[in-house]
Amino acid sequence: MRRLLICLLLGFLPLFAGVSAHASETTRPKVGLVLSGGAARGLAHIGVLKALEEQGIKIDAIAGTSMGAVVGGLYASGYKIDELEKLALTIDWQQALSDAPPRKDVPFRRKQDDRDFLVKQKLSFRDDGSLGLPLGVIQGQNLALLLESLLAHTSDTRDFDKLPIPFRAVTTDIANGEKVVFRKGHLPQVIRASMSIPAVFAPVELDGRLLVDGGMTDNIPLDVAREMGVDVAIVVDIGTPLRNRKQLVTVVDVLNQSITLMTRRNSEEQLATLHPDDVLIQPPLASFGSTDFGRGKEMIDAGYRATQALDVRLARLKPVQSQDAELNAARAPGQRTPIITAIKVENDSKVGDDVIRYYIRQHIGEPLDLGRLQTDMGTLYGLDYFEQVQYRVVHKGTDHTLVISARGKRTGTDYLRVGLSLSDDMRGDSAFNLGASYRMNGINRLGAEWLTRAQIGDKQELYSEFYQPLDVGSRYFVAPYASFAAQNVDSVLDNDPIAQYRVERYGFGLNVGRQIGNSGEVRFGVGEAWGKADVRIGDQDLPSENFNEGFYALKYSFDSLDNVYYPHEGEDIGLTLVQFEPSLGSDTRYRQWEFKLDKAMSSGPDTLILGGRYGRTLDDANVVTSSFLLGGARQLSGFREDAISGQNVSLMRAVYYRRLTPRSYLPLDFPLYAGASLERGRAWNNDNEFDSGYINAASVFIGFDTPLGPLNFSYGLNDADEQAVYLNLGQTF
Repeated sequence: MRRLLICLLLGFLPLFAGVSAHASETTRPKVGLVLSGGAARGLAHIGVLKALEEQGIKIDAIAGTSMGAVVGGLYASGYKIDELEKLALTIDWQQALSDAPPRKDVPFRRKQDDRDFLVKQKLSFRDDGSLGLPLGVIQGQNLALLLESLLAHTSDTRDFDKLPIPFRAVTTDIANGEKVVFRKGHLPQVIRASMSIPAVFAPVELDGRLLVDGGMTDNIPLDVAREMGVDVAIVVDIGTPLRNRKQLVTVVDVLNQSITLMTRRNSEEQLATLHPDDVLIQPPLASFGSTDFGRGKEMIDAGYRATQALDVRLARLKPVQSQDAELNAARAPGQRTPIITAIKVENDSKVGDDVIRYYIRQHIGEPLDLGRLQTDMGTLYGLDYFEQVQYRVVHKGTDHTLVISARGKRTGTDYLRVGLSLSDDMRGDSAFNLGASYRMNGINRLGAEWLTRAQIGDKQELYSEFYQPLDVGSRYFVAPYASFAAQNVDSVLDNDPIAQYRVERYGFGLNVGRQIGNSGEVRFGVGEAWGKADVRIGDQDLPSENFNEGFYALKYSFDSLDNVYYPHEGEDIGLTLVQFEPSLGSDTRYRQWEFKLDKAMSSGPDTLILGGRYGRTLDDANVVTSSFLLGGARQLSGFREDAISGQNVSLMRAVYYRRLTPRSYLPLDFPLYAGASLERGRAWNNDNEFDSGYINAASVFIGFDTPLGPLNFSYGLNDADEQAVYLNLGQTF
């Protein structure tokens, strides 16, 4: 009998153990994670999550605000800790926190705007002529694309309770100041709204509300976690501390302090409701600023260490079982690259749906190519028709539809840009030019535009071109134009200037061409011009000349520079061939060609640019009207701008510069550069009455890449005993 009882007990022991384990699991408190906002300081949340996972803590719910919503949303959707850490340390935060796509993704025609004038910031105008001002310094285009790419696998999850970990994001309705908590919606859009710092990021329009950063009303959403039914809350407070009186020295400091005061007030209210069983984690982040994204590793480590220090208190929250199967399934890589079965366009802009569709290279029946899609969205945004271009994947059974959403610019699609350049040769001769361009964009469904450019100063110019694409992708185009230009050109005999002519030229023409990807363009055109050259300085008995020109022109342009003002990589190539023909009205028949090249190479903060230009006039032609011009900063430094003219020119140069300031992750980035150049050039005429011989030149310069455009101070000299000081706002090379 005794043996029978022992056997029965042994048989039931596993059952009792299972019941005991189940009871332990069911009685385990439901754990909620509360992640506060704090911009870059929010990267410390990743370190907290890393330590919690190592301790085996199972998170049952997450509530986040601002950067806390970003980290919390990614983790709740299935991202692993090592993935989050890699993202934090490899994302180009400066690019993500701006609107401009990488220049390599910008259409070629938009790249040329950087050269045509001059100051990079532009004013936009609506169709009624009113000035269009944005709702934020940053529209959030790149940030929205980044979130969409990271959360593409959640596009069909509208109920955040159905994520692997239930999630809530907190925002603020800027119209009435109310807190808005999202438990449903499009996750990337909701997260983007939660981190819309007022005036910095444009608000997000969602469900009839205008939403900004949740930190304005609830920076530590502990109450939100309670409403999700958690028993114990792990609260991570990474809020920015208040600055003392001595630290408040600029208007930016005062503005930041005002925001901090607002967020700290509601944070203290939430912290006062902590229960004895709750766990408060406050990583030591006093030395970190809200824009220190470049110190992500240090902040992650700070969050990790602060959590490890509380391992004793956290141990009681450790479950018997590990992470659930749903979370592990969500972490499978295949979940993030669905097979696309259809593509749909949502568009309220001036251009047609087929134009937008043309730029999307995703193939139906293939996995979602996030890298290529990111490039395509940058190209679309670079067209300057849209306030924002976004995408999402809609899942319905086995169907996965890629939806491209393009919202037309509310601030208008007509743009005004201005530029200024000054130079002085230290001998009383100065050059001054003030220019502006106005571009009417999106005139018809194919994206026609009308560009008008004007300049006054040493060079007068008026140029107007109507650019009409012939297909939806603007591959082929036709561009009629009219122009006027006037400037002074020196006449030289035996290497001595004998007169200065004032050359005025009027003209019109028609170009047809083809764009080559985002980096190149070929144009063929026919044109006619006429004008006169009057003696301005010198022997007044020298004849004035009237001239007529009729010509064919072939032009190839290639631009892969990552920055037109201070490039770090890429090439700028130009080749122009012109044939002047009497049959088109030209006084004489002659040919000209010009080749330009600049190649940028960088290593860290150091950049070297090698390049130059070569221009030739073939056959006999009028010297004054057929001359190329040299002179100015890095164009044979030491001479004033356009001081040397000749029917043939050559220039070789090497330009070196170094960035002296660290990168900023705010729109107001003022990088400082210092550099120098070495140049060698020559100008000569076909009649051998003028040949400058090879001239060696050098310059040193300091430059700022300001939000308005590059500001350069240069000093140049050459072995022709010329020297000059240059001040340039605008074009650098």
